[in-house]
Order: sequence, then structure tokens, then C-alpha cells
Amino acid sequence: MRRLLPVVLPAAWGAAALTWKIACPPHYPESLGERVFTGVVFFTAGSGLVLGVRHGLNRELRRVREVADAAQRVLLRPLPPRLDGLTLAANQLSASREASVGGDLYEAVATAYGVRLVIGDVRGHGLAAIGAVAAVLGSFREAAHDEPELTGVLRRLDRAVQRHVRERATGEHPSAGGGEPEGPSAEEFVTVLLLEIGADGSVLALNCGHPWPYRLSQGATPLASADPLPPLGMFPLPAEPPLHRCARLQPGEALFLHTDGAADARDATGKFFALEAVLGEAALGPPVSPAAVIATVHSQLLRHTGGRLADDVALVVLRNDRPRAPTQSGDTAPRRTRPQPSHR
Repeated sequence: MRRLLPVVLPAAWGAAALTWKIACPPHYPESLGERVFTGVVFFTAGSGLVLGVRHGLNRELRRVREVADAAQRVLLRPLPPRLDGLTLAANQLSASREASVGGDLYEAVATAYGVRLVIGDVRGHGLAAIGAVAAVLGSFREAAHDEPELTGVLRRLDRAVQRHVRERATGEHPSAGGGEPEGPSAEEFVTVLLLEIGADGSVLALNCGHPWPYRLSQGATPLASADPLPPLGMFPLPAEPPLHRCARLQPGEALFLHTDGAADARDATGKFFALEAVLGEAALGPPVSPAAVIATVHSQLLRHTGGRLADDVALVVLRNDRPRAPTQSGDTAPRRTRPQPSHR
């Protein structure tokens, strides 16, 4: 009943005035004051009716947005502030005003093989890319725990992307929007970076078309410089994907992961965003604060673009807060033995 009050009250007031006007006609011509009073009554009733309908529509829109925001948070859930000795911070900006989740994705899970992270970028942005984001994240959350090798995780993600592309091509998948099947020109692909950080700070990386992270320690330097593989969905994976063994992440050091929307952002004159320079300044004072780095890059990015992003942006920072492991026979750190995969 309360939902109808903004509409019922002005409608009842207008109906009462109209009934009085018809049922009780005056026996003499209306004066100017009576005509003004009648006009005010009908104007008030009409305005109240319009405002009541608008209020109801706004309330329904707020509820729809709340439901959509909750669903998007389930899809791209916030990272925990701490995970197995690592401090994490993340942020995501969508180029589509109607969505808080776009074509960028990230996730981090603690597994028996170490902390595994994925960050990726789906071709396009906004609501059309959410189906591919769901396929990649759903596959990663299972494969990260099941696959003893990082290459196995990548193969599972590749199969998930290939399956998603085939379903969209039929036009029957919900993410296809119920439209006509897409042709070869509507090629869809996903850039993916996989990281595995061991208990001893060892860093393994697999890169498929994604920007390399930056190591933050008294400045910012790229984690690696090797050419990445093509994005998932474009070509089959090689028989042996190149697994990069990066330098160990020492206690207090951090990694900055990002999508190309940050590095490719431009201002009104076409000047690129100086991401590495901004990171270098943010990482000068020890210890590196992941939340502070995210806030600095976020604010500088919006200032550089004037708040008008051309692509989705995802930012993730992780810092190694584990104590330095004791060494044996000089500088050799104890090696970690991988658990054997379980057979179901």
C-alpha cells in the first residue's frame, strides 16, 4: 500500500475535484478567482501524479542497480586483504557507465601449490564481455586447486574460452544476447597472465598477450621482458607453453598487475598515461603500501583522462609480508616439494 501512496493521493484529489466540478455546477458564471482555484487544483493533481510515478520508477531503478551490483560482486568478488602471507589490494574501473564490472578480471586463491593469481582482459568492455569473464573466472577457481602445474591451469582456461566462443557463435548462449550467430569477424579473445608465488617467494608466470607486471622495490621495474604468447581464443596453445621463472619476491617487495587500459589511457591531447613513472614515485618509500599504490594510480589515471576512460582498467597490488626464510649452506633456500595430484 505504501508503494501506491505517491500515485493514489494526487489521483484521489484530482478525482474529487473533477466530481465536484461536474456534479455541482454553479448557477452563475465562474469568477476569475474560482477559475484560478480550479486550475491550481487540477495542476497540483497532475503534477503529483507525475511525480508519484517518477518516484516509483526511481525506486525500482535503485533496486535493480542494487541487484546488479550484488551479482557483479559475486562475479568479480573483492580480493581478501591478506592471503597466505601476502597483502593484497585491487580496484576495477569500467568504461561503461551502466556497469561496475566490464571486460577485465582478476582473482587470487591460496592453494597447496602456492598463491595463484590471474588477471585478464576480454576483447571489448561492458556488459557484452561479462560472459567471457564468468567463463574464465569460473574455470580458474576450480583449476587453481586441481592442477599441480601452472601450465595445467592455463590449458583449463584455454578450454573454457574456446567453449565460450563456440557457444556464442551458435547464438543460443545467454551472453549472445539472443541475436544472430556471430561471424568470423566477431573474433573474441582474452589476454591472461597467471602467477604462482611459492612459500619461499619464488614467482612462476605464464603470459598470453597480457602486460607484464611491475616489481615495486625502491622504484618500478618490469617483472619480465619476454614476448608473451598470443591471447587465449586466437590460436591453439603450444605443446609446451613457456613457463617463466622470475626472480624471487623478497619480503617487503610488491608486484603491480594491471590491464592495458591503464598503460594505453590518453588525455585530451593524445598523450599516454605515464604508468611506470607514477609507479616509481609511489614505490619510493619503504614499505610499499598496496592500498596507497592503488589509490595513487587510480587518482592519477582519472586526472590524466579527465574521468573519461576509453577502456576498462583493473589494478592489483600484492606485497610479500612473509618473514625471510632461513637459509641452508650459504644462500640456498629450502626447496618446496609439490604435493602429488589427487586422483578422482
